[in-house]
Amino acid sequence: MRILFMGTPDFAVASLEALVTNGYQVVGVVTQPDRPKGRGRQLMPPPVKEIAQKYELPVFQPEKVRQEEALAQLEELQPDLLVTAAYGQLLPQRLLDMPKFGSINVHASLLPKHRGGAPIHRAIINGDKQSGVTIMRMVQALDAGAMLSQVAIPIDERDTVGSLHDKLACAGAKLLLETIPKIADGSITETEQDESLVTYSPNISRDDERIDWTKSARAIYNQVRGLNPWPVSFTTSNGKIVKIWWVDLVDETTVSGKQPGTVLRTSKDSIEVQTGKGIVAIRELQPEGKRKMKAEELLRGQTIEAGYQFGDANE
Repeated sequence: MRILFMGTPDFAVASLEALVTNGYQVVGVVTQPDRPKGRGRQLMPPPVKEIAQKYELPVFQPEKVRQEEALAQLEELQPDLLVTAAYGQLLPQRLLDMPKFGSINVHASLLPKHRGGAPIHRAIINGDKQSGVTIMRMVQALDAGAMLSQVAIPIDERDTVGSLHDKLACAGAKLLLETIPKIADGSITETEQDESLVTYSPNISRDDERIDWTKSARAIYNQVRGLNPWPVSFTTSNGKIVKIWWVDLVDETTVSGKQPGTVLRTSKDSIEVQTGKGIVAIRELQPEGKRKMKAEELLRGQTIEAGYQFGDANE
């Protein structure tokens, strides 16, 4: 089977590599153009491009895949199936209709829940007990196509968006390999999504990253995990940004009478902070202009006394 693959970030790498190592003929890989990154703003290839080059696959990086020149190039490849995984652009109907077996997508959620660009982050932030992967038909609407296969993955209490991402990427690759043969022999069952159960997970904004200390300890705990290791939650201290990499739940009920964001006490390796309901202990943080460090390391060089305030008064 001649497969055209479209993907960009790390999540797509496992699926592409699974196709190649399991004998599928990947006739082309479409990914986003190289972008400047880091302090030097050097052009860096997306992860999928690096893997495609490793296997000497033809790579296409159109700025806009719906342009005539790009579409004509892809038509010349005569793919039997189009597989996408977090590609990052809306695809025109002409492209979706191109392969004889159609176009499918590896989506990191249990559709119809968490349609949109940040399903893994939102699943943890929302406190979901499970996530999963859905292989779906591509249509001209956001993640709305019929479902071909699905696998659920439990979310561990200590999962971060990073660890859950890796689990889902592997599960998606495995599910893709199980699904393609059924598409080829016509035995696949397609199930339309129940529109009454649809929820959306938009991309993470700067407001999503800011810790609102009036929220409960559980909500803040989920937020910090759901943004670790990227883009990382933050608060402020004396007008400066402090990234919060990890907190532990101390309790979920205590209301001390102190303003949310107030430090209640410190120990050798943690900074306990009052929330709107309950207490969290900061374990890893990154003051502005400094590297990520454990609370223990910060407290060896800086005294933080009870009453110290995180978060501006107007937050």
